[in-house]
Amino acid sequence: RKVMILDLDNDHMTVNGDNILAFEPGIDWDIRRVEGAGRLAGGLFNVVLHGTGKVAVTSDGEPVLLETGTPTFADPESAIAWSGSVRTSVRSDVSFKTFLGKGSGESFQIAFDGPGWVLIQPSEGSVVPPHSHGSSGGGGGFDFGGDD
Repeated sequence: RKVMILDLDNDHMTVNGDNILAFEPGIDWDIRRVEGAGRLAGGLFNVVLHGTGKVAVTSDGEPVLLETGTPTFADPESAIAWSGSVRTSVRSDVSFKTFLGKGSGESFQIAFDGPGWVLIQPSEGSVVPPHSHGSSGGGGGFDFGGDD
């Protein structure tokens, strides 16, 4: 993972909660939902930061900074942070094919529009491998000397 330091100068920005690492005391924060994000999109809650100071964010790979003067779309898990002047909404391409497993890819995207920027990571973040408890059942893989 890469760490980037972003400067806020009496301004505000939004950061994906999974990507925020730290911020200085001169910055206030609040948790907000992306406009238009319903239950199907997982709610899409993010951290809104405002004030003056440094913000440390993480990226899974080298991030790309995109200008949002024209409508820009990103996977919700790939969007790391965006400037406070950007309007967001959720776009969905969910159809009957999606439920049959024949969809064309991502079902939800965040739309960014207006003057500003969005910082995108080149993946949807690190994948956490499934946890295995072994084949012995409830003992977490340990043999507690039960009946054989």
